[in-house]
Order: sequence, then C-alpha cells, then structure tokens
Amino acid sequence: MDARNYNADEILRDGGSIHLRAIRPDDKQRLLDLFHRLSQETIYFRFFRAKKRLSDEELQGFTELDFVDRVALVATLRNAEDERIIAVGRYSVLDLGKDAPKTAEVAFAVQDEYQGRGIGTLLLDHLIPIARAHGIVEFEADVLGENNRMLEVFSKSGFEIKRSLEEGVFHFLFPTKETDEHRGARLQRERVATASSVRNFFEPQSVAVIGASDKGGSIGGALLSNLRKAGFAGKLYPVHPSLKEIDGLACVASVTEIEGKVDLALIAVPAAGVESVIHDCSAKGIRSVVVISAGFAETDENGAEAEARLRTLVRESGLRMVGPNCMGIQNTDRRVSMNATFAAAMPPAGSIGVLTQSGALGIAILDYVKERGLGVSSFVSVGNSADVSSNDLLAYWAEDPATDVIVLYLESFGDPRKFAQIAPEVARKKPIVAVKSGRSQAGSRAASSHSAALASLDVAVDALFDQAGVIRTNTLKELFDVAALLSSQPPPPGPRVAVITNAGGPGILLADACESLGLKLPELSSLTRARLESVLPPAASLANPVDMIASATPEQYEEVIEIVGRDSEVDCVVVIYVPVQVTKFSDIAAGIAKGAGTVPREKPVMSVLLTSQKTPHKLHTGKRGAIPAFRFPEDAAQALAAA
Repeated sequence: MDARNYNADEILRDGGSIHLRAIRPDDKQRLLDLFHRLSQETIYFRFFRAKKRLSDEELQGFTELDFVDRVALVATLRNAEDERIIAVGRYSVLDLGKDAPKTAEVAFAVQDEYQGRGIGTLLLDHLIPIARAHGIVEFEADVLGENNRMLEVFSKSGFEIKRSLEEGVFHFLFPTKETDEHRGARLQRERVATASSVRNFFEPQSVAVIGASDKGGSIGGALLSNLRKAGFAGKLYPVHPSLKEIDGLACVASVTEIEGKVDLALIAVPAAGVESVIHDCSAKGIRSVVVISAGFAETDENGAEAEARLRTLVRESGLRMVGPNCMGIQNTDRRVSMNATFAAAMPPAGSIGVLTQSGALGIAILDYVKERGLGVSSFVSVGNSADVSSNDLLAYWAEDPATDVIVLYLESFGDPRKFAQIAPEVARKKPIVAVKSGRSQAGSRAASSHSAALASLDVAVDALFDQAGVIRTNTLKELFDVAALLSSQPPPPGPRVAVITNAGGPGILLADACESLGLKLPELSSLTRARLESVLPPAASLANPVDMIASATPEQYEEVIEIVGRDSEVDCVVVIYVPVQVTKFSDIAAGIAKGAGTVPREKPVMSVLLTSQKTPHKLHTGKRGAIPAFRFPEDAAQALAAA
C-alpha cells in the first residue's frame, strides 16, 4: 500500500465531519501552527516534557517520511483561506533486533478544542491497515497515567491489548491483526457517529434560510414561509444580500453576520454561488446544510464536477450536507415542528420515516400521506445524495425512538456494499419498505438524468433487498399500503388470514388475492363456528370468509372480530365493509375498532372500506389504536403478503 496519497473522509462522534490524509513535506508550517495552538498540558502528554518550540530538524523529521517504516496521517479542516491541521497520528518502526516481530511505536496529538470527538480513534483505525500492509505485526505506545482521553482510545479500540504500568506511564502492546472485536467496535462507532450527524439536521434550535425572499412563488420565500406556518420552535434567520426585513424578521446579507448560533442552514441560491455560501457556513460554525439549489450532477459534466467539488468542500470544512437538488426536510415532533421544504403539505405526526430521491415526487408523497392520514416522524428529500445518503438515514432511523417503519423511494445506491451491511441490522429492528425505480432501460436512463442516479441492474437490486430483509414494492401506492399496515400493526406471525365481510363478492376477491400471493384462508375451528352461529343470522356464512350479510350491525362486527381473532388457526384478521343504508358508517367503524381491541396483540387487524367516503375517526379510537384502512381487497392482500 502506497500511503503517500492517502485520503479519507470520516464522521466524528458528535456528527461533525473530518478529512484525513497523509502528511506532506509542505505541511511544515501547518504542523508548526498546530503545535502553537496546543496547550502545555497536551504538549506534555505528547512529548513527556515541557516544550516551547519545534526545531527545523524536528519539522523535517515529522513531515518527510518514507511511508513504509515511518507514516503519519493528519486530520484537517478547511476554511476559505487554507486548511488547518487539527490532529496528527503517526507510527515509527522500532529496531528490536533481527528475530523480533516487526513493531512500531504509535503516537497522537489532537488540538485541545477537538479532543473528545473521536479523532484519535479514527487516526488509529486508519493507521492500522497501513501498518499491516507493510508487515508490521504489533503497535506499542506509552501514555501518561493522567492522559485519560488517550487511555480511552486504546482501551476501547477492540484490539487485544497488553497493558503494563511503570512510574506513572502505561505501556500498551497490541497486534495489528484485525479482530472481530475491533471490527465490531469500529462499525458501532461509525453508526453512532452517522446517526449523530443526521440527528443534527432534525433537531435544530436555529435555522438560517440563505436565499430567503419576499417574493411569492420563490423557493427561498416558500422555505421561510413554511417554517413559520409549521410553527418551528427555534429561531429563524433570513439571509438576503440587500433586504433588511422579510415578513417582520430582520434580514442579514451573510450568514456570518448572524449574532446567534446557527444549527442548520437551508441554501436556495443559484448553483454558482453555493460554494461561497458553504465557506460562509463553515466560518460561522454551522455543521448541517441542506442545499436546495439545482444545477449540479443532474445537468451535465460541468455540473457533476461542481458537485464533486461541493462534496469535498463540505467534508473538508467539517459539515454534512443534504442535497443538492433536493426539496428539504421535515420533522413533525412537536418540540421541533419543522417544515424545511418548499412543499406546503405537512403530514400528521406518526411513526413512518420517509426518504425520497425525487423532490417533485416528494411533494406528491407528502400530499398522499396527509390524505390517507398516515403519520410521519420525519421526511427527507436527499436529491443527488452527494453527502448524506440513504445509508446515513437508515443509521439515524434505526436509533430514532419516534420511527417504527422506514419508507424509501430510491433511484440509485450510493454505496450498495454499505447498504448491505447496515440494512439487515436495521430491518431486524424496524421494517424497511422500498420502491426502487429504474427497473427498465428507459427508467434507468430517466433516473440517471433526473437525480444523478446511477442505474443498477434490477436483478441485483432484488438480490440486495432480499439479502437485507427489505420489503420491495412495485408501486408507490403499494409502498404506502405496506407502511400503513406496519406503522400501526405488528407483522403477521404467519400466513393464515381470516376474512370478515358484510358482502360475499369482496370476500371472494380478497380470498382469491390472498391465495395468489401465498397466503392461506384456513378453516375456522368448530368452537369458533359454534360461537359465530350464536351471534349471526341463519343466512350468514360461517366459513372463511365469514359473510355476516348486508344487515350486519356494529355490535355483530365487534363480536365476530373478537370470536374469529381468538381462533388459534388465525394469524391475522381482515375486515371488509360495504356501505348499506341500514347501517351508519361511523357506527360500523366504532364496532370494528372495539372488536380489534379484543384480538391478541400479536395478530394484525386490517380493514377494507369499499367507499369513497372519508374514513371515520372512530376507526382509530379503540384500544388497539389506528386500524389501517384499504380501498380495495387486493390492496389489503398485497400489503399483508409483503409484511
């Protein structure tokens, strides 16, 4: 491995980002600047003595390396003028004799204000494979007993460490060979850091809208207006080069002029101005930016080059970015109430996390979930996914207590290998339901020009989803049918479906759909049939489907659902209602809700309401809570089979 050109981007423990690279001979002044920014205590911990300066010989020795026996990596942050070195990790091979294992001494120095963010651990993680590639089998390090943060770096590394203490100095010795413990610790650190970086987007206490406008119909104006209409709980700062006020809010010409702390920046300026704005955000100390602006990789090669520069700039400046070419983000939590999109629709609060790569489709999705009354925890339009990707959102939603179901509209995978690593673990905790567009050649071409998506072979996507435990649907309607079921009901423990209806035809349609999808309609037990006979009229059918006939009352719905739901041969219950004049829709809904509350909790209960009337609120007022309602029998069967 030639580490002279080593480069990597990483996410820190608190969600910030960092750039790691090999040290270079031209870093002498940057390294000297770092030394002068270190406290005397940090210098003492690094050199085991007080030290006022670095000599020219030392600077040469620290920066001019062979990258075989002597290697150093630096952590850098970039501002508008230059990049700063904020940490160094290095190793040097020790001369322990001809027959001794090849061993190197490792050491670190991290600028004081950046300590405790996991930089030392990341440097160690990156030095290890370089050393291993050059035949180094062991690392050793000496750490002063009071240097608690460096002691933590080694003790939590996941390596099998031998430790000894002599005269207040700990001596560490450990093999560079990869272990399951180190691999697991590294992946866990990565996921925690990723989740933290995404959390910063959804829980801001202050938002700057850069490109805000007082003109109706403008993107910047819509962003500011929607934040206010949603009742955003934090502070809002409109940014415009010439306006002094927008809708009663004081306006500034640059984000750097804002006096208070800014947690999140929404950027809606022409593409050519985005890089300059990112520099300003970095100078202000903002860690999270959402770039609404289009005109990047979705346009042409020049746009793709600009997007690549943008991603590098964001990571090297310590930021994370959603976008570009996106419509924004939402968080329905009452403590935040943030609609940071240019879509007016704000869905009701709930447990579904939604990601879309298409902004325009995102608007339609928000309208649809609001129409169906589906509750959303958070919504993200990732656009071109130049930085924050579906993998990052999965890591966040896996740990988000407000999210129970994850819904994805994907046009591409930024890193399929990483998706294959993280998705199975997330899917074991929470269902992931996805639509992946670009199934055809025509669709793939459209996707690549739409959101800079890279088309994947559809058979490979099927295999990836299958391996990861992701539920793939063919249409958006099916996507949200499955989400409606899983956000309110447990996954069915088995394929055995009981159907209850007040009309024979829809029951038969549902039975046919279930059978075609691999579900089963079992015979009900003799005890269940006897109990049904006692509450239903003679004309009713006691088989499965149970046809209660058109005159079925709310009380009969309630009793039949309880009887059938408790049958040990049944894994789930689907209740069908066709409106008839002899019954009131809202009363039937109340009966279904009451009956559903008596069914064992591990069995899902669903409804099919064959009417254009709005679903009565009473359907969701029973002990079980919300009962998913489907428009047609086939929709319910498809969702159930997917779940």
